[in-house]
Amino acid sequence: MTTGDVKAEGVRLQKVLAAAGLGSRRHSEELIAAGRVRVDGRVVEAQGMRVDPETAVIEVDGTRVVTRAGLMHLALNKPAGVLSAMSDDRGRPTVADLVADFGPGLFHVGRLDADSEGLLLVTNDGDLAHRLSHPSFGVAKTYLVEVSGPLGRDVPRWLRAGVTLTDGPVEVDAVRIVSSSGPRVMLEITLHEGRKHVVRRLMDAVGHPVRRLVRTRIGPVYLGSLRAGTTRHLSRAEVGALYRDVGL
Repeated sequence: MTTGDVKAEGVRLQKVLAAAGLGSRRHSEELIAAGRVRVDGRVVEAQGMRVDPETAVIEVDGTRVVTRAGLMHLALNKPAGVLSAMSDDRGRPTVADLVADFGPGLFHVGRLDADSEGLLLVTNDGDLAHRLSHPSFGVAKTYLVEVSGPLGRDVPRWLRAGVTLTDGPVEVDAVRIVSSSGPRVMLEITLHEGRKHVVRRLMDAVGHPVRRLVRTRIGPVYLGSLRAGTTRHLSRAEVGALYRDVGL
């Protein structure tokens, strides 16, 4: 059978599921038999269905299974001093230096300023990256923020109520005090904003400039114990959850 024939006829669904990391073909057949698999919005009711893995929307238990070939999805812990860029004409260290071993065609999703640390997503998945970066999809991001104390009791309430900056209001989804010890206070702040330096400007506005900022979460993806300067592949569940969050 030629490559053209395979594309025209499709690939057996259980083979596509197995290749996507759902387990053996036998296990994939069991998932289909249990009614847990949907293709293009419809529950698959019989074995032997053929699909085009490049275009079919496949879900297992309601979570998207990404089956397009060649896609890469990475989590990176960006250290302070590294630019959120794939090149720099002044020769400064960039995200590209940290993911060079994964080959060409990658780009980072969103930004962290050079002094900030933490989670960045790096991918060659253009559709996902576009939606994650677009403010209309409002993917939540969580930051661990160190500020100078003592912290006034009203500050968390002010943040939750929203703060107006020069370019408009900022809505904070959640804020909590992680620790407070004299001149050092750690806050956890979650918001959907993607404006430049928004967390730093937010804390400036309430009188507590940021001393250190680490992004710990983007949507369903957590920084966890990933060491500074290192990467990991996102799990199938994480990629599927990202697709769900942005409506893909």
